[in-house]
Amino acid sequence: MDQHEATAAVSTPEQVGLAFLTLAHSLRERVDQHMTSTAGLSLSRTKVLRALAGRGALHQAELAAALGQAPRSVTQIVEGLERLGLVVRTGDPEDRRRKTVSLTDAGRTTLAAAEQAGRHALRECFGSLGPRQLAVLDGLLAHLGDAVTGGRAG
Repeated sequence: MDQHEATAAVSTPEQVGLAFLTLAHSLRERVDQHMTSTAGLSLSRTKVLRALAGRGALHQAELAAALGQAPRSVTQIVEGLERLGLVVRTGDPEDRRRKTVSLTDAGRTTLAAAEQAGRHALRECFGSLGPRQLAVLDGLLAHLGDAVTGGRAG
């Protein structure tokens, strides 16, 4: 048994959970930084563009609900994306307060570049694992996902 295995043998669920959360946060920051420096698009902005690419034009409230975020947070992201020419907002003829958000061609191009940058950053991190380690980690993450969602698809 190596030192890592010995440490893991006496770890509590709380210790492992905190280590996992710390690592997940660091990984998210690394992917976000790589996407921003390579493609000019943060992970949160990429998620908005990805939702629009997958679902088509959406009212801002629908977009916020689809992302599970507060409407004000999504509005701020959409405003920034609009300034960059990656989305357009159009008014609803029946309700001037409602805005429909659509992806532009520039948004599609930038989204593709950001997704490629994100995949590259993930390959750099998870590529250090062998096929067996990846399979074990995948199984553990699926198990944790079930525990978190109570077995519901999420």
